[in-house]
Amino acid sequence: MDLECAPWMVASPISAHMSLRKQLSDILPPLLPGNPTDAIKGTELIRLTRLQLKGNYSDASLRYHFSIMSCDPGSPIAKVEKGQGYYRRSAPLPALSGAQELLALTQGRLEDLTAADVEAVDGAMLRIRKFRAVVTRYFEINGRFPFAFREAFGKDAPIGNLWKYPELVLVDWETGGSPDEEMSLDEAMLSFKQRMGIAPFRLHAARLRIQPSLHTYREDFYQTLAVSMWAQGGELIYASPIEDEALADGLRRLSAAFGVGVTSFGLTADALDELPRPANILNAHPRETEAIMAKLEINRIAAPKSRAQLDWNELSSLRNESEEAEKLVRWLTRCIDERKAEGYREE
Repeated sequence: MDLECAPWMVASPISAHMSLRKQLSDILPPLLPGNPTDAIKGTELIRLTRLQLKGNYSDASLRYHFSIMSCDPGSPIAKVEKGQGYYRRSAPLPALSGAQELLALTQGRLEDLTAADVEAVDGAMLRIRKFRAVVTRYFEINGRFPFAFREAFGKDAPIGNLWKYPELVLVDWETGGSPDEEMSLDEAMLSFKQRMGIAPFRLHAARLRIQPSLHTYREDFYQTLAVSMWAQGGELIYASPIEDEALADGLRRLSAAFGVGVTSFGLTADALDELPRPANILNAHPRETEAIMAKLEINRIAAPKSRAQLDWNELSSLRNESEEAEKLVRWLTRCIDERKAEGYREE
């Protein structure tokens, strides 16, 4: 039976077994498949490992080490999130896919890059913009109304904005009606909620990330928590599949403690590269949009928990600091005044 990943297990390995762990770190990488869909069963991995292993270790000891090492982001072995088996954990990702991935990356940090490096950065940024477009269209056609913060992540924006502003705010109107792009708000319910001082919508602040990783998921999660404190909930949305069991378990534990939702859209880097340009995604015809949405494999790792009310003080502070936050408020006010939920259009 695989052991549950626990921090004390990773942080305090048993010294008597360090030699075994060192051997496994050298032996396992060539034996493990790189693709999680080709994961190797524990029994077969033990058989192949024994062909190179020095020392007489029991099957239970090997399984124990497989399980413990799969919880360590520095080890080469990962356990699949759904199903059984192990695969080779990819190398740590550069900072580009972590905290700075949504900045323009021209704040004096790229002066020494070669032409090839610059091309790689441009390719990565294109994937980010494509993913943002896909997420926007997905929520638009599923009855949620997205508002994008853009200026907050411009090339001259401070890096601290990653802890202050979400990429998207998702608006869910709660006054009845059908989930069309434009819908009339239920007059009686809207008036009732206004008299009761209840917002007729839920606002969730969303952080978008391309690649989930055991090295960066805590930063991703706590950024999402930070940028959503003024809203009624937070959602961390990844492009790539979440296939590492230790990573999924870590995200679920954080979600259970803080209520932030976590979702994967199942889009690998290659899948993002194959998508049309961002503008084409946003303006695609219905049949083209349907084809794009068919490529998604939505996986809800953890559902968000909504708070009853907005933090009005925090929202007021955000409005004072950001013209985009003010535009968000004006848009919501206009929808209420006109009794019609409609997608945001640039003023």
